[in-house]
Amino acid sequence: MTSWVRTTTENDFAANANASTGEGRILVSLSGTADVTIRNQLDHFLREVHQEAQRRRAEEVTVDVRQLEFMNSSCLKCLLWWVSTVQEQPTEGKYRIVFLSSPSVYWQRRSLDALACLAGDIISVQT
Repeated sequence: MTSWVRTTTENDFAANANASTGEGRILVSLSGTADVTIRNQLDHFLREVHQEAQRRRAEEVTVDVRQLEFMNSSCLKCLLWWVSTVQEQPTEGKYRIVFLSSPSVYWQRRSLDALACLAGDIISVQT
């Protein structure tokens, strides 16, 4: 398999994803502000990440949100869609999602912990 990179930027938001040849892991970073103005871009970006994880049969997608200052409810719904989609996959199509979060950003603790409670079998949150 070849290397894979996706990037999207809009206003004060940036999303990057990459996977290297032979690795069973995709690295994603989200930074800035994820509000209603970037919802469609985030939705499309996460769909691409999921498709690539399926194609590569990835074991893990690591999502670094330590530089993501804010995420509103419409963008959180994008994350919820992604998590639900992974949960619905047959066992061989599932992969873990690991969020790297900042303990000083309150919304991350509250929202990511709630996602982990809903899907503890595939989600973990690290600070």
